[in-house]
Amino acid sequence: MLWDGLQLTLAVGVCALVLAMLMGLIGAWGKLSRNVVARTAANTYTTVIRGVPELLLLLIVYYGTPTLIQDVAEGMGYDIIIDVNPFIAGVMTLGFIYGAFSTEVFRGAILAVPKGQIEAAYAAGMSRIQMVRRILLPQVWRFALPGLGNVWMVLIKATALISVIQLPELMRNAYLGAGNTKLPFTFYFAASLIYLGITIASMLGQQRIEAWARRGVREA
Repeated sequence: MLWDGLQLTLAVGVCALVLAMLMGLIGAWGKLSRNVVARTAANTYTTVIRGVPELLLLLIVYYGTPTLIQDVAEGMGYDIIIDVNPFIAGVMTLGFIYGAFSTEVFRGAILAVPKGQIEAAYAAGMSRIQMVRRILLPQVWRFALPGLGNVWMVLIKATALISVIQLPELMRNAYLGAGNTKLPFTFYFAASLIYLGITIASMLGQQRIEAWARRGVREA
């Protein structure tokens, strides 16, 4: 049960991280944009997401939103039933939540790129797309890696919240195993060791990736 739960936990975590990075890039672009609408939308997104508890957002997405849509549809004369997949609900919720934190990571990484390099790229005749592809993005990823690593390690622990919507991930299966065998300490302690193992493996992997990203970079 714990092995099956671990696989599902990692699947949710990886999918949510991909969505979080996508939302982070969009949010960072919005916050640094000169467009007032984009900047306001990005600031509102990060403020709302970081100001509401994660569990509450998960319950809104899984239970609240389908009910709201059904009530609106009934008011318009339609009789529909919406069944939300808990895996999709978990990925979407965690992705959007940690997208707000990734937004700040990417925003800081973009600001860390020396403006002189960007100006030099334009002076050399590069288009905006060429500048972003050749100058900005390679350095942004290097600056963002430490922050994204922290986002991943917090996100993977937050997957335990999805147990409340009946998804059989690691925490949910530990709960079921503890209840069926009357051995709560055994199952919960084993689950805690697995989460700890994921964190340690992630830290080691992050160090390797950061070292690879810094290859050829002259330290100041």
